[in-house]
Amino acid sequence: MKYAIAFWSVAIAIAIFLFPVAAIAGSSSLIRAYDDEVISSKDFAGQNLQEAEFAGADLKSADFSDTDLRGAVFNGCSLIDANFHGANFGNGIAYLSNFKNADLTEAIFTEALMLRSVFDNAKIEGADFSFAILDRLQQKQLCQRASGVNSSTGIATKDSLGC
Repeated sequence: MKYAIAFWSVAIAIAIFLFPVAAIAGSSSLIRAYDDEVISSKDFAGQNLQEAEFAGADLKSADFSDTDLRGAVFNGCSLIDANFHGANFGNGIAYLSNFKNADLTEAIFTEALMLRSVFDNAKIEGADFSFAILDRLQQKQLCQRASGVNSSTGIATKDSLGC
């Protein structure tokens, strides 16, 4: 019996190695993708955009105020002068994106991954960056102008940035 189990275990391992089963990707029908070619409006205020994906999109002056962006992705996007007032970007990803002069007041960025993104002159009063991952230089620059307490989470912006 012991040898039979060992034989079948080896036989199954060899079969899997020689004849691998193709992986089937999960459905992404719930994920909305936006790129520069399909964005016809820059008014996303108050919408539910959970897990939406924006890649290389020009979102200059876009309105994301009070938008649910939990788990959303901004990859290489221009978000210059964008309005994120009161938005929830928890667990989101913003990689290589430009938030220059963006209004991030009262926004929630908890556990967001925001590497290689810039926040020059962004307004951050009352924003919550708790457990967010930022480039060290950006974190230092944000600390210089951090103020206020987020009205939803009760967390001070300076504390959330680890200033």
